[in-house]
Amino acid sequence: MLEKNKNYNKIFKSTGKAAFRYQMFESGERIAVGLSGGKDSLTLLRILKDRQRISAIPYTLHPIYVDPGFDGGFSDELSRWCGELGLHLTVEKTDHGPMAHGPENRKKSPCFLCALLRRKRLFSISRELDCKTLALGHTKDDIIETLFINMCYAGKIGTMVPRQGLFKDTFHIIRPLSLVDEQHIIKLTRSFPEYFPVFSNPCPSAGQTRRREIKDFLQTLYRQDRKIKSNIFRSMGNVRLEYMLYPPVREADNDSDTGEDRE
Repeated sequence: MLEKNKNYNKIFKSTGKAAFRYQMFESGERIAVGLSGGKDSLTLLRILKDRQRISAIPYTLHPIYVDPGFDGGFSDELSRWCGELGLHLTVEKTDHGPMAHGPENRKKSPCFLCALLRRKRLFSISRELDCKTLALGHTKDDIIETLFINMCYAGKIGTMVPRQGLFKDTFHIIRPLSLVDEQHIIKLTRSFPEYFPVFSNPCPSAGQTRRREIKDFLQTLYRQDRKIKSNIFRSMGNVRLEYMLYPPVREADNDSDTGEDRE
């Protein structure tokens, strides 16, 4: 049984801790849950469904899947899985994936554009379902990886937050798995394939992203010292602004300081 599994219990408790710490839910709230078909979002939906039994704050769940439109999709199978949980899956079929990988996309990376379009539709569909909160399956690992992606590729320090207000605080994104280590999800889903189906990702860019590169880099660090991950995560809430550069460093200033020529 899931309830007797130590990884399930760790995820269950960490989700409750995050919900309380970051005040994620309001009583009677309709919560949209963005599904991708991956292990994280499937785990999120099942945990939120299971926590309904003990939550002091009642809420309802409304899963959404934005189908990117590749051949070999799995929306029907995902709908059946949600049905087994007693939930109706709202499916939006799009051409976001092929368009992002096609010749019409000449400026942005396929992954960036596809994710941007998907996020916009998730917002719109959530509102159509009268949901003012959208839950996403980002974990502690995702939050750390985003910090490094922003530093390495965007020249800024910032990441995803557990609860984020949008559109003048009339809509919120929540990340209930913010305190969950991805490794616990991996172990849980591998131990119970009957509860967590594996859907093959038909995207041609799967596994070839900047996030994958950063993830591999961080895993090398984590193997050196098991405290590194928790220290990085804790540091994001322990920022000493007096030791940060201000005013912001311009690109030209940065080049002159390092003595490097611009290419």
